[in-house]
Amino acid sequence: MSDELDPGRAYQAQLLALVGDDDPAEIQLRTPVSLVELLGHLVDAELVSFTRLRWILAQDQPPLPGYEQDDWVRVSGYAEADPAQLIDLFEAVQRANLDLWRRTPAADRARFGLHAERGPESYELTFKLLAGHDLLHLEQARQTIDAVKGQP
Repeated sequence: MSDELDPGRAYQAQLLALVGDDDPAEIQLRTPVSLVELLGHLVDAELVSFTRLRWILAQDQPPLPGYEQDDWVRVSGYAEADPAQLIDLFEAVQRANLDLWRRTPAADRARFGLHAERGPESYELTFKLLAGHDLLHLEQARQTIDAVKGQP
């Protein structure tokens, strides 16, 4: 059987390519920091959406600036952050976004802003994109856990 057709071997090749010539022990030592930084990234996404959702509702076609997520993680110092505090912040901002969603009349969900990179985005689309962003990272986490457990 060819490696191209064998998902197990293709997966191994993908992981080994990521490691390259780096020390695998050093990579593993950085993993907890990376996880905290990922949590910080989720906080940032929730905070940015918090602001965008309110701009869309409060202003007529407001500009919605983009942001460089890696820079935000770096300047926020998430590598040294307390994960419990990040979770508390995430939950508080998410709760505020969910409460706003529930209180927003259906007609207002069509209001939109102008995203700097993607063009017009409605309140509803912005809210759905945030949910999709969460699912993307949860699926990545599940795949990582399955790989560590040795599951296909």
